[in-house]
Amino acid sequence: MKLPRSAALAATAVLVTTLAACGSETGSSGSSGTAAGDGTYPVTVENCGADVVVDRAPERAVLLKPAAATYLHELGVLDDVVTARAGAYPRGYYDEETWAELESVPMLSDDLDSAGHLQISKEVVLAQQPDIVLGEADNLTRETLGAAGIPLMEEPALCPEPPSDPSFEDVHDQMRTYGRIFDRTEEAEAAVERLQGRLEEILAEVDPDESRTAAVLYPTVGGGTPYAYGTSSMAHPQLEAAGFTNVFADTSERVFEVTLEELVGRDPDVLILLHSDGDPADVEAAITQMNGARALTAVQDDAILTQLFNFTEPPSPLAIDGLERIVEHFQR
Repeated sequence: MKLPRSAALAATAVLVTTLAACGSETGSSGSSGTAAGDGTYPVTVENCGADVVVDRAPERAVLLKPAAATYLHELGVLDDVVTARAGAYPRGYYDEETWAELESVPMLSDDLDSAGHLQISKEVVLAQQPDIVLGEADNLTRETLGAAGIPLMEEPALCPEPPSDPSFEDVHDQMRTYGRIFDRTEEAEAAVERLQGRLEEILAEVDPDESRTAAVLYPTVGGGTPYAYGTSSMAHPQLEAAGFTNVFADTSERVFEVTLEELVGRDPDVLILLHSDGDPADVEAAITQMNGARALTAVQDDAILTQLFNFTEPPSPLAIDGLERIVEHFQR
C-alpha cells in the first residue's frame, strides 16, 4: 500500500537521521570493505562484483570521471592525493573551494567522443604511476589496469550491473568506502554527518501536500528519441524525496528510450531535463519543440528544470545538491 505523501516524507526523514548509526561495512551501493578503517592495510573493497585490493593509502590517484571529485573534496584529498585528471568537469558542479582544488590538478585530456566517452591513451595514464585510478574509460578497464598492478574503482551506479534500488544512503556508503581506501575514516564520518544534515534541511522544505507527478529525461539535442529514467536510477529516489511521483515508477530499467506519445500518455506535471554540456536552452528546446509537446502539462505550465547530469546520477554529494535545486525550483 502506498503511503500518503506526508507519511512518506516523514519516513524519509526518519531514515536520514538513522543512517549514521548504521555504519555497516556493506551497503546497498555495491561497495564493501573488509578493513576496520584504522589505517591497517591492505584494504579490500568490493566494486562492480570484483575485489579491489589497496595495499596502502594512495598517494597518487588519477581521476577519469567527475563523480568522485566531490567525495575526495569532502575527505580532504582532492588536491593532496589526486595527481592528474581527465574528462569533463563542468564548472557548474562545484563550489569555489572544490573548483580551486580541481584547477590545481593537471588535466591529462578532456577529449570526449560524440557519446561523451573519454579519449585517452593507456600510456598517458600509466606514465602518472598511479596507486589507484578512479573511473573507467573504454581502453582503461579494471582488467587493463590490473595487469599493470593498478587498482580501479568505479562508482557503483556506473557498474555493468548497477544496484537496482539506489538511494541517498548509497552516497554515505560510498563516502565511507573512499574513507577506508584513503585512510580518512574519521573525515568520512564527519562528511556523512554533514550530508545527512543537509538532506534533513532540504526535506524540511518539501511541501508535505505535494501531489504532482514528474519525469526525468535526457533529451537528444538536434533531434532523436529522448531517454527516461526508471526506478533503478538515482532519479527515482530523488523525485520521491522532492515529493513527486515518478510517472515511470512502473519501469525497473535505469534508463531507456521513450517516445513522445508515451510521455504524453503519462503526462507528467513536472519535467527535469538532464544534460552533460552545452546550452540548457537547447536541451529544453529538444523536448518543448517536438511535434505534439504542447500536449504535456509540464510544457503548458513551464514546469521544467534543466540541470547537469551528475546532479542526479550517479549517487554522490552532487545528487544532494541536485535535490536542493529541484526543491528550490518547484517549491517556490
